Amino acid sequence: MEEKKNNFLEGAAIPRLMKQYALPCIISLLVAALYNIVDQIFIANASYLGSYGNAANTVVFPLTVIALAIAVMIGDGCCAYVSLNLGRKDVSAAKKSVGNSIIMAIISSIVLTVIYLAFSSPILTAFGGRVNAETFRQSQEYFFYITLGIPFYMFGQCLNPVIRSDGSPRFAMVSTLLGAGLNIILDPIFIFIFHWGMMGAAVATVLGQVLTALLSIWYILHMKMVKPGKEDFILSFSTSSRTLILGITSFLSQISLVAAMAAINNMVRKYGALDEIFGEEQYAQIPMAVVGIVMKFFQIVISIVVGMSAGCIPIVGYNMGAGRKDRVKELFTRLLIAEALVGAVSLLIVEFLPRQLIAIFGAANESIYYTQFAVKAFRIYLCMIIFACVNKACFIFLQAMGKAASSTFLSMVREIVFGVGFALFLPLFFGLDGVLYSMPLSDFLTFVIAAFLIIKTYRELKEDKGV
Repeated sequence: MEEKKNNFLEGAAIPRLMKQYALPCIISLLVAALYNIVDQIFIANASYLGSYGNAANTVVFPLTVIALAIAVMIGDGCCAYVSLNLGRKDVSAAKKSVGNSIIMAIISSIVLTVIYLAFSSPILTAFGGRVNAETFRQSQEYFFYITLGIPFYMFGQCLNPVIRSDGSPRFAMVSTLLGAGLNIILDPIFIFIFHWGMMGAAVATVLGQVLTALLSIWYILHMKMVKPGKEDFILSFSTSSRTLILGITSFLSQISLVAAMAAINNMVRKYGALDEIFGEEQYAQIPMAVVGIVMKFFQIVISIVVGMSAGCIPIVGYNMGAGRKDRVKELFTRLLIAEALVGAVSLLIVEFLPRQLIAIFGAANESIYYTQFAVKAFRIYLCMIIFACVNKACFIFLQAMGKAASSTFLSMVREIVFGVGFALFLPLFFGLDGVLYSMPLSDFLTFVIAAFLIIKTYRELKEDKGV
């Protein structure tokens, strides 16, 4: 019965499978991204918070990405492992991975919460929180309540790809959508009516995450194909390690982004202080607030890109396990084209509509310097966004094929070698603008390497067309 449920992954048309699996994943990731973005929009439009609250949100954002990195490492690794084993008709190994992944998610989330609560001040300082006193105060307030929701956030994000691998991408989408919907409803109530400020934004987010986590727990108790038994929740080194290895690329792509954001935040704080305008106390928070907003737009685009690729992980894994390389090749081609189109549309938006974008984030309440810097930041920072989209697709597709080493290498080069390196190096020569140049240069050089891996992958998939 379980085998029949998954046979369509090998027999159904690739476009149909992409739509069925990728679309719910895209929506799930977009909704997850909207948690922080919605907070920032409401914060930006609250006159008593403004750019100080925006800057505080930017400081805390990478710390939530750390939690996400651990969660998706476990969840995406489990999704890939389950899919590969279902392709090989090894259901028991798939169930073991699900049980182990749930336990790993619970333990890691509790550990991270304790660390965040114990060392909040030095952590916020390390991510640029001391740009000025008011920004640091609001960062502390927001971070404390966000930290209390870390276990729920990580559990929901970890289980999302696991639920997709069980053949329920729609439920994964709906559970995330309902949580984000609650956040959107509560944010204006807590911020504008109750005047809870940063605490209100954080509490609204956490309550949405709790709802998603509870729905995920319900699904685990009603799984269709890989429902784990009691014995599957006993940690196994071989199962856990294999799951984490398959998910390491997802972890590194997120955690390396955190390193890049930490470098960028600190360079923005350092070189902003040397700027003629932003060196003044009342404008000091603007560069950090703006860079955070540009990153949030980029996150929306990347959520679509990653959603397309991650949604296809069960299809890729199953067909690789079944030896259908011809279908994997077709999927790769369609995916690359789709990712490039998303990048092209995004490029048009940032180059021609930057003022409209920044207006969403409270530009009317800020000085002219806020809008001027934002327009420049959007146009420079994201000018190579097409390459960024193709690069991300390549990272995840290689991971889904079981090529963790190649995927990890490419991801690390992009985020650590280029992302952090250029963010630290270019400001030495170009000042604050150097931070903006770091992104497009990193994406272009990464694409040069990715192109080589793409050609190599095509050759490998051409060697054996399967049956």
